[in-house]
Amino acid sequence: MKKLQGKVTSLKTTNTAIVEVGRVLAHPLYQKLIRTSKKYACDFDAKTMELVLNDVVEIVETRPLSKTKRFKVIKKIGK
Repeated sequence: MKKLQGKVTSLKTTNTAIVEVGRVLAHPLYQKLIRTSKKYACDFDAKTMELVLNDVVEIVETRPLSKTKRFKVIKKIGK
């Protein structure tokens, strides 16, 4: 079960938050550090969790909930 931390970038659809997860890795040959990011469509309950843009959240992998949603927001960490 994957647990990732990321920043909320969009809240335009109902019960779905787009979360951007960034990571740093070294280039295989030159060993320069490269920043990459990936966006995940995550399910959340709007009644119990108040999310705002740029909130840092923790997401966890779940069963497929729709065509694009494979993650769920489990807790809000902060700004």
